[in-house]
Amino acid sequence: MTTAYKIQEHKYDMIVVGAGGAGLRATFGLAQKGLSTACLTKVFPTRSHTVAAQGGISAALGNMGEDDWRFHFYDTIKGSDWLGDQDAIEYMCREAIPAIIELEHQGVPFSRTEDGRIYQRPFGGMTTHYGKGIAQRTCAAADRTGHAILHTLYQQSLAHKAQFFIEYFALDLIMDADGACRGVLALDMAEGTLHLFRAQGVVLATGGYGRAYFSATSAHTCTGDGGGMALRAGLAMQDMEFVQFHPTGIYGAGCLITEGVRGEGGILRNSNGER
Repeated sequence: MTTAYKIQEHKYDMIVVGAGGAGLRATFGLAQKGLSTACLTKVFPTRSHTVAAQGGISAALGNMGEDDWRFHFYDTIKGSDWLGDQDAIEYMCREAIPAIIELEHQGVPFSRTEDGRIYQRPFGGMTTHYGKGIAQRTCAAADRTGHAILHTLYQQSLAHKAQFFIEYFALDLIMDADGACRGVLALDMAEGTLHLFRAQGVVLATGGYGRAYFSATSAHTCTGDGGGMALRAGLAMQDMEFVQFHPTGIYGAGCLITEGVRGEGGILRNSNGER
């Protein structure tokens, strides 16, 4: 005779699934507001795929010359071939400036100019005056920007008493009769036990699904778990056909070569030597 699986229950104000840059920022922000917050992650937080982000983060600080968030806005819309959500792009470009300052204050060791300001490097497609000049807009911590951000946000989350459940694999969302999400069912991969996390809200920050493709620069953890949970719960998803393919990497192995190589002057050629 079989018996039901034992399920251990936990209760928090908020649950965050995923501990990359987005998940850790959400965890830190919720905990900072005084909410009891748990973060579930299937890998140790500083091993999340944000660690592969080397090149940096763009924000129109203007530390290396004239710049404006509106120029950044234009470049991003143009770079999306006018398919991007312009309201979202406007918000991102405008708020990128205080977001970088916030990360600096939290402890991210950004590379500096000789006079102590955050150094900004040039990257492809970045212009001033709506395509007329070249902008240096990307803020970086050497070639380990994602690594630095993960360590900083993880430390800040711990300092604000967030609870981490590491190597817990989220299985499904818990929905109530009204269609509201009230928690997550997860598997403790070390012990094989089931855990039910009840909460007033759930944040999914589970990354992409690059490993659906044969060759990808995504980590092997990028398997679309959050999207699968959302679909099984009957929640709508949008723009899933837009997958970022990094233009430089080692074919087959999936090793990423930073976009910074092109920002520093590297060029791409095909098998005929053509740019």
